[in-house]
Amino acid sequence: MRVGMVCPYSFDAPGGVQFHIRDLAEELIRLGHEVSVLAPAEDATPVPDYVVSTGRAVAIPYNGSVARLNFGPVVAGRVRRWVDQGDFDLLHIHEPVIPSAGMLALWVADGPVVGTFHSSMERSRALQAISPLVGPMLEKITGRIAVSEEARRTLVEHLGGDAVVVPNGVYVDRFAAAPRNPAWSGTPQRPTVAFLGRLDEPRKGLPILADAVGPVLEQVPGARFLVAGRGDAADERALLARFGDSVTFLGGISDEEKASLFASVDVYVAPQTGGESFGIVLVEAMSAGSLVVAADIPAFQAVLDGGELGRLFHRGDSASLARTLVEVLRDPASTRAARERAAVAVRRYDWSRVTSQVLSVYDLVLSTAHARVREDPRSRTMFGRLRAATQLVTGGEGQTWA
Repeated sequence: MRVGMVCPYSFDAPGGVQFHIRDLAEELIRLGHEVSVLAPAEDATPVPDYVVSTGRAVAIPYNGSVARLNFGPVVAGRVRRWVDQGDFDLLHIHEPVIPSAGMLALWVADGPVVGTFHSSMERSRALQAISPLVGPMLEKITGRIAVSEEARRTLVEHLGGDAVVVPNGVYVDRFAAAPRNPAWSGTPQRPTVAFLGRLDEPRKGLPILADAVGPVLEQVPGARFLVAGRGDAADERALLARFGDSVTFLGGISDEEKASLFASVDVYVAPQTGGESFGIVLVEAMSAGSLVVAADIPAFQAVLDGGELGRLFHRGDSASLARTLVEVLRDPASTRAARERAAVAVRRYDWSRVTSQVLSVYDLVLSTAHARVREDPRSRTMFGRLRAATQLVTGGEGQTWA
């Protein structure tokens, strides 16, 4: 199968959507499929051979973060050439309503299209405002995927229609086998707590953790906090400097270092305040054997099965976070059952299972399209067949498989 996959965000910048697309593309290639990924990327930045660049991206504030997107007539021309030359059996567009390469690909798409929706928003006037404009375009999507129930809720409430939930994937065994780093490993007297995220992105919750460090150290004086991630966060650095070597800033870390960090520490803390649709980093930490302590936002509650696979604290409440950390650091044996349940539960997110679910969506979309094309005498050429398939699968009335 020839699959054209489109990423809206710059492929040379780290992010959950980019990592998801990278891993899915490589899994499909491993299984023998041909995959081309279209994405914004800096010309001088090396990207995998299967990635085709649409050019430099521009940083735009979006959903409490900064998204690197590109749009415009030059980009549109590159997108059209890629679609025309790709001879794809199917297009898989991620975040198709984000004004970037994905939306442009959807405009020119002339065949079976699968769309994956990643974002979660509690309220979005922007999405509600553009819904009437993008509605006809979304009719081209013949199979919709949401990476979580939160992403599905956002789609249903803001854009209409529905989607099948296929979660983000993780290479569980890679994290389970990651080596421990003695410099990051905890002991009963000096347990370690890790944070990983953009330091200067408020919704990642570093300020919440920073305010909890003091109260934790009062009760567990030997605790160490390892803070990983890119960004300045000058205020938090200044606040945490008074705790000396109890807090260490690791800076940006590689994928291998991330796995080792999760395998080494006693607790991974996720103090995000919102804007998360899934929480792939929680699954990675659980796969490596770390206990997860997370804010009780809906996405994290779902990943932790309501607290059965880790511990939850009240979102945005540093005192609640401190109390929870003190409890688990003082009595690590009490979390053994949760860790054991987590080690089993993470298997549902392994890429072997997730890729199979994605391929099931592909197969259903393609088989439905091919069956309908055989009934339609209008299709005389390849593109005519694909056009007829799209019109017939959607029923010409926006009906979309989910």
